[in-house]
Amino acid sequence: MVRDLGRGLTDLILPPLTHDGGEISGGSGLSAEAWSRVVFLEAPVCDGCGAAFEADGGTFAADRCAACIAAPYAFARARAACVYDEASRGLILKFKHGDQQQFAGLFARWLSRAAADLLVDVDAVVPVPLHRLRLLDRRFNQAAEIARPLSRQARLDYLPDALVRARHTLSQGGRSARGRRLNVKSAFVVSETGRRRVRGRRILLVDDVLTTGATAEACARALLAAGARAVDLAVVARVRNARELPI
Repeated sequence: MVRDLGRGLTDLILPPLTHDGGEISGGSGLSAEAWSRVVFLEAPVCDGCGAAFEADGGTFAADRCAACIAAPYAFARARAACVYDEASRGLILKFKHGDQQQFAGLFARWLSRAAADLLVDVDAVVPVPLHRLRLLDRRFNQAAEIARPLSRQARLDYLPDALVRARHTLSQGGRSARGRRLNVKSAFVVSETGRRRVRGRRILLVDDVLTTGATAEACARALLAAGARAVDLAVVARVRNARELPI
């Protein structure tokens, strides 16, 4: 309460600016122009991968897309706040590589809305980890910076060290779907402390972007092997057709 009061007084003296420009923002979010360009994902979406269903005014025979029915991911359910395109990409890259960590709280709020139905069912939140060499270079784990305020808002256990990236992998950028899977195969393990804290619990895995799902799939398999009851996924953005990347 004291912290919120102090922030309110500061905002009166120095009104917060939008994250993407110089406009004064009462909610310390995005400018109207930037907000209008982000394509937010609204229901109905595929329960398995978070992709938008094409609404045609009718009813849906299933809650999953054809790809998820044919080849389900290891994670049980997925939600994304928005589509990964030029508008959202610019915001995410400012956060991820531009060291603009003010976006962490904004993205956490987006996920608290997009993944609201998942948050009521899970027991703990786990960020996708970075390898220590990548962490040393970037100085922070973008998934952890989003997962921390999200777990606090939802009053869930936050387990930042449960999942470890044991093997340094090359960038996933430019790789085919098969190449991405091979690149992260066996790259993630659950720590000994993590095993005690994930066993028998439903885990929400948090990351910034879902492309083919290879990284999230590898993380989910590691958590399930360690005894997690189930793993769900929440990401800030997802590409429109993740499974259509070349095999």
